[in-house]
Order: sequence, then structure tokens, then C-alpha cells
Amino acid sequence: MHRLASLIMLIALVCVGASAKAAEPVVETDPRVQSDGKGWRVEKARVSDPARPRVLLVGDSILNGYLKAAVKALEGKAYVDAWVTPLCQSAKYNQQLGEVLEMNGPYQVVHLNTGLHGWQPGRIKEGTFEPLMEAMVKTVREKNPGARFIWASSTPVTVKGKPTELDPTINPVMIEQNRMAAEVMARLKIPVNDFYGLLSGKLELARGDQFHWNGPAYEILADACAKRVQALISARQSTETK
Repeated sequence: MHRLASLIMLIALVCVGASAKAAEPVVETDPRVQSDGKGWRVEKARVSDPARPRVLLVGDSILNGYLKAAVKALEGKAYVDAWVTPLCQSAKYNQQLGEVLEMNGPYQVVHLNTGLHGWQPGRIKEGTFEPLMEAMVKTVREKNPGARFIWASSTPVTVKGKPTELDPTINPVMIEQNRMAAEVMARLKIPVNDFYGLLSGKLELARGDQFHWNGPAYEILADACAKRVQALISARQSTETK
């Protein structure tokens, strides 16, 4: 009995260590794009009804802004986990995404909104953005093959102190990355949640620090996120009942 208890304890310690690795925070060295709220983390919902769908929202500090409202909008319909990370398109991002999915899934829907940490020169090497996006989709499909997938475009970047003006240096990078991401998603038949388009005509809702937004903007993103997630859940349930 003592040996059995020791074995159980060892297994538990291994599992805890693996979870810590998956949720290990990444340091963002650029002071302009910090977490803006709770830190980088994996946040898990408490599941009491195993029949209810589970959803994973992935994003950066923008997700921190709309997460609470999205969870509320999906209350009673789905359990919502979140992975909030500053990682941009990279092999490391795809590796950690795979770990999060493997250790915390399976999920019925995965909604990803990542990009505001990849505009600095050198972070994403030229010619690698689209292959990395394709590898990201492959990671989701391999680690969580039953999941429906939604990609959300990056939000606009404004001039610091002039929130109604688009930043002339950074925002064109976001536009180009959104364009490339949309082409990848079209090839792979994955729906796009146009977060950029939702806020590009509402720059007065920008906070003025270039990247973040005031409450009404996050409500718009939360509503769009929840509606797209709910639509995929409903479509999946309809298919399963046929």
C-alpha cells in the first residue's frame, strides 16, 4: 500500500510539473505591449457538467480586455478556458499551443487572436509568417482533431496620444499580417473573425496608448467572439444529432 501511494504521488508530481510547463509565463521585453491586466497565463473554467462544450480562447492583452465579457456571454452554453500569451507567430508559439491543447483539452471550439507582438523588426523573419500560420493550424488539428477553429484578425494600432489616428509605422504591418493570415485561412477553409474591421471605424474607442481599447470596444469584440463560437457549437451539435 505504501508503494502504491508513493507511485500515485509521483504521477501527480509529474502531472503538476507538466501543467506548469504549459502555463509557464513568457516575458515580453517590449514595455509598450504588456499584459494590461492579469498576467500571461492559462486560465481554466471549473467544469461541473461534462456534457457542456468546452472552448479555448487564445490571445494577447487584447484577449485580457474582452475575456470576461465573452465568458459571460457564453455562460451556460460553454466552459471557456483562456491562454493569454505575448508569443507571436513562431515555432515556440506553436509548440506551447500544442502543449496547452494537449494538457487541458479536448475543446469543441478554439478561437485564436494573436499578432500584436509580432510587428517589431526581426521577430517574424521575412517569408515565414504564412508557413508558421499553416503550422499553427496543423498543431490545432493534430492536438485537438475534433475542434472547430476560428481565427481573429489583429486590431488596429493608433498613434500614442492621438487615438483617432492610425499609427503610420506599425498599423501597416498589422494590415499586411492580417492579409496573409486571411489567405492562409481561406486556403484551409477556416472562418475569420474580423476584429480589425470591427474597430477600424471606431478609433474613438482606442485608449490612446497605441494598442489597447476602452470598455465599449472590448464589448464589441466579446460579442463577436461569443457569437462566432456559439454558431460553431450549434453547427456541431446539429451535425451530431443527425
